[in-house]
Amino acid sequence: MSVSQGEYCAALGRFASGITVVTTRDARGQIHGITVSAFCSVSLQPPMVLVCIEKVAGSHYALEESNIFVVNILPEGEHRISEQFASLDPDKFETIDFTPGLEGVPVLTSALANLECRVKFSYHGGDHSIFVGDVEKVSIREGKPLVYFHGEYGRFLADGRKRDR
Repeated sequence: MSVSQGEYCAALGRFASGITVVTTRDARGQIHGITVSAFCSVSLQPPMVLVCIEKVAGSHYALEESNIFVVNILPEGEHRISEQFASLDPDKFETIDFTPGLEGVPVLTSALANLECRVKFSYHGGDHSIFVGDVEKVSIREGKPLVYFHGEYGRFLADGRKRDR
């Protein structure tokens, strides 16, 4: 029995995730960015992460050309940035503060954390590509993450206590 696209999307919508903006640049030097929730850690030694990018997205070809990307983890309250980079707006960076990172790829200054990466492996994953990157530089700021659950943005509420593992 096959799972319908609607059932699949409904099930995945029950998974809370953080929101990232993945930035890159193409061979001509044009900068690109896209909102991505399909992001995770792959390895501690060496430090590696992966992102999944839809093959029809404009940022996809740019990431394939440059083999460089930055994962910008958004803090709470920045749903506007998430929506801007999820849009088809041709100038997504117009109102965004950023600095040049690895090979000029934008590093969003308001992000909770930035991971500057060089593609080590890429794989086909249906209508997406899976890019695994070596993390070459990290920037971290204090704050809480922007959370996405069941089609809505939310906040992470912690009781202030750290728990033992």
